[in-house]
Amino acid sequence: MSAAEYPKPGKSLTVPSPGGTGDGGGPLIEARGLYRSFGSTPALQGADLAVDPGEIVAVMGPSGSGKSTLLHCLAGIFRPDRGEVWFDGGRLDLLNENRRTELRRTAFGFVFQFGQLVPELTVADNIALPLLFNRDDRKDAYRKADDWLNRLELDGLGGRRTGELSGGQAQRVAIARALVIHPRVVFADEPTGSLDSLTGERVMDLLTDLARAEGTTVVLVTHDARVAAYADREIMVRDGLVTSPFPVEGGR
Repeated sequence: MSAAEYPKPGKSLTVPSPGGTGDGGGPLIEARGLYRSFGSTPALQGADLAVDPGEIVAVMGPSGSGKSTLLHCLAGIFRPDRGEVWFDGGRLDLLNENRRTELRRTAFGFVFQFGQLVPELTVADNIALPLLFNRDDRKDAYRKADDWLNRLELDGLGGRRTGELSGGQAQRVAIARALVIHPRVVFADEPTGSLDSLTGERVMDLLTDLARAEGTTVVLVTHDARVAAYADREIMVRDGLVTSPFPVEGGR
């Protein structure tokens, strides 16, 4: 990946390669006093959150509480109106759009409620796509896609179109696509929201087991307490504020 530098006064920080160790000196990703409104409607009103490397954090809250807006600010999709977003020791919110896009392409993975797979492409194409965007060797990209198909128990489905998959299979393809670049952070927004409870449990088993095996940090937005129980820690967002950080007993 080409270097992307944070415009931090007095220091120029180069984003480590995906899977790198970073500086190891504190939270990997952090929100400090975030405010964000959409027109006259406030979504975040001073939200704070710190997530350590390798941690799986569930962000919970009622509809309209600001939890998805918080995730989008942490991922550099939205810029906060006020406040700071830090990633690996540098100011993410001060990066220009091109550098935020580069960071999302090389260091962040995403899993959304409905997968957001490209229907015109095959399963293998969808998984290989982030690698191809990053100009990886084509043959190597498809070899990695096949490896992740095996890890997600999708052997033999690489040539299918995404419309031929069940909901659970499609979400497993989305997980493979998110993890194939070995991201530093995976952002998952209601990843089981369109699935029945048993399929959702299987998807969460795979996502959290693989993330822990890879040492990947996960920020998970959900309204479902059963899904949140897979995390190391739950936080509650209400009225645009993080109100109750607490550990999950036992974890999974």
